[in-house]
Amino acid sequence: MKYLKYVLGIIALLAILFIAKGFITPSITYSSEIVVDKLAKEAWAVMNDESKTSQWLKGIKKQEHISGKKGQVGGVTKYTFEENGEESIMVETIKALRPNEHIAMDFVIEDVMEMDYQMDSSTKNGKTHIKSSTTVRGLGMVMRSMVSFMEGTMQAQEDENMNNLKALIEANTTDYFPAPVVIESVETVESI
Repeated sequence: MKYLKYVLGIIALLAILFIAKGFITPSITYSSEIVVDKLAKEAWAVMNDESKTSQWLKGIKKQEHISGKKGQVGGVTKYTFEENGEESIMVETIKALRPNEHIAMDFVIEDVMEMDYQMDSSTKNGKTHIKSSTTVRGLGMVMRSMVSFMEGTMQAQEDENMNNLKALIEANTTDYFPAPVVIESVETVESI
């Protein structure tokens, strides 16, 4: 009986420490940066090409535009991710946009977490610097505590996604900005 009291006491103490961690660290913030050997305009086009999203965002299975103007401030998109056979739904809302320079979005996984995400790009010496920064908050006491322990995992996932994006941009062969076709008129002169 004495050992049972000790075990229950340790379990209670661990539960209190777990919940306290969520109060002490209600959100986590992390960032990642890549440099690509392409101009920002092309990097931005690759990043926004829906046919290539699954090549740089790990686990994405499906994306569906929900409301607002697609790719514009106020636009809402639903993403379906699968990891280890389990699906999760994340809803994205675009909050701010300066094409080729900046995008800010809110992501929500219902009853789990919300994320404030920003991506900025700038070109220096013919190379584009792309930086993401994310703040994550768990929804509810238990999830807030769980998120406070996940910073390293989330940072590693963002680094992997950004490195995938770098490889995709640098290997890009799609011409997103084709030159306009000039049609020359041919005049015929009839001889008499």
